Amino acid sequence: MIQAIGLTSASRRDRPPAVDDLTFDARPGHVTMLLGPPGAGKSATLRLMLQLAPGRGVALFRGRPLSRVPHPAREIGVLLGEVAGHPGRTALGHLRMLAAAAGVPASRAEDVLDVVGLSGLADQRLGRLSRGMDRRLGLAAALLGDPHTLVLDEPARGLSPRENAWLQGLLRGYTGQGGAVLITARGPEETVRFADRVVSIEAGRLVADQAAEDFARARLRPRVAVITPHADRLSAALTREFRGEGRPAGEEPVEVLRESGTRLSVFGSTCAVVGEVAYQHRVVVHQLADEVGPAGDRSPAGPLHRADGRAEPGEARAEAGAAVASSVATGDVELPPPLPALPPPGPTWPVRYELRRWAGVRTAWWLMAAALLAGLVTALALASSGTQPAERVLTGWADQLPLPPVAMVAGVLGALAFGQEFRFPALVPARVPIPRRLSLLTGKLVVSAVVAFLLCCAAITVNSTSFTLLFGQDMPVDGSWEFALLGTAALSVGCAWAGLLAAGIFRSTLVGLAAVAAVPLALAPALRSLLHGWSGPSLDGLPGRLHALTSLPFPSGVDRWVSATAHLASRPIGWALGLSLAVLLCGYALVSLRNGVR
Repeated sequence: MIQAIGLTSASRRDRPPAVDDLTFDARPGHVTMLLGPPGAGKSATLRLMLQLAPGRGVALFRGRPLSRVPHPAREIGVLLGEVAGHPGRTALGHLRMLAAAAGVPASRAEDVLDVVGLSGLADQRLGRLSRGMDRRLGLAAALLGDPHTLVLDEPARGLSPRENAWLQGLLRGYTGQGGAVLITARGPEETVRFADRVVSIEAGRLVADQAAEDFARARLRPRVAVITPHADRLSAALTREFRGEGRPAGEEPVEVLRESGTRLSVFGSTCAVVGEVAYQHRVVVHQLADEVGPAGDRSPAGPLHRADGRAEPGEARAEAGAAVASSVATGDVELPPPLPALPPPGPTWPVRYELRRWAGVRTAWWLMAAALLAGLVTALALASSGTQPAERVLTGWADQLPLPPVAMVAGVLGALAFGQEFRFPALVPARVPIPRRLSLLTGKLVVSAVVAFLLCCAAITVNSTSFTLLFGQDMPVDGSWEFALLGTAALSVGCAWAGLLAAGIFRSTLVGLAAVAAVPLALAPALRSLLHGWSGPSLDGLPGRLHALTSLPFPSGVDRWVSATAHLASRPIGWALGLSLAVLLCGYALVSLRNGVR
């Protein structure tokens, strides 16, 4: 049950609100349609109901506003516009990512893909889906959490007649199980196919709230549909007949419209009158029927159940036509099986979601491969020039580079983590900025740190193996590989977090990349000159004092981390990275508190 009470959008400068004191309800087991011309306020109404736009009034879903629904994806399925997914992600990967966020099993993605007829295109990239396929994927995402309510903004817009027929069957099957459906449409002809109840609005105000049958009688223009091989003769006869016939004042004049070679539409008359005229002029009539709507279906096509090229459900490909006719008659579309009672998503959902998001796009894999290759080439060049420090040789960190290749790529991946999230907001029902959630930030911090550490491990493993194969046991390395790994890992994790936080604050990947580049190129030199200018002599012994911390009794293995951290902190880039992270954390906290942390 959906109840919209007094919905009013925020006032616009010198213009009336897009939605003005709108009240209606959508009942379970029915398809309720918001009908109105472009600019009537239909989409604005849905955004107010879903709390995506500021305004007044309240929308209740089973007696609760959306802010009090604990897991909206499991109770309310939403489709507003196109699917907000990365074009390089697959259809199945997109749904599995959303399933991780909603806390439903990953197998649910395959179930809803099969229902919308896209299981054969599970590995298709989102950027290559047609409009109809995109709408089907959006419906699959709406059905993912087995919701009790569907809110769809013009789901039939741009669809073919066969896809419209399939959509009608899907919505009928959903309401047949007790679900409530609220959709929007522009043209009144869609009400006959979809709606049980029609809420007509204009300029944001309620015009009428009535059953679909009452709407059809009051708003749609009835006509007599005639199919005859002698359409010209009958049209001329009807025109002469009604031209000479006097019509009472106030009655609609009779209009004869030629629609095709054999089809006529007669407005303002009845089947009996048209049939008598045809009989008097000896015109053969193949069809004579009353129709309602601005235009008749000349040859209604069956529903297009699948959009992936596979056979229709429950039939061989050669018998597809018979099953289509049966589906038209029954209007049934098989829905995914209901989900059992599931526990809440739990605190691990951000990590699972971020892993799905990160691994579902090829960009991250290509960047890591490029970092390993660049690090290997640079490491071999350094090794061939003689013995070098382990942290330089094993990570491919040449003096000309501001950061090791793995640290630079870790920073890029961190900036992309939030940059892509804001550019392709899959966690919100429309292309609006996602809220800065503390749980989402935590998941991204954890995943980016793990990826950065594993990338460092892979780089040192590849480089060490290459040195062993080329130089044998006499590797041109001065120092321990463990020390190089821990120091580079700390630097890489810091760069990843710097890019992540900066991109999260400013909602921009470029700003995240700039924050990473600013650490070695601007902040570290500035700190070096500032510290040496103020207290140069006192800082000369700082590296030794920090390294002395490693002589304290620590558990096994922790002393290596302390030593690596002390070595990094004793260098200007360590100071710069720490200062940058502190400032960015404070900035993210301030921005989140201003907008409200969720």
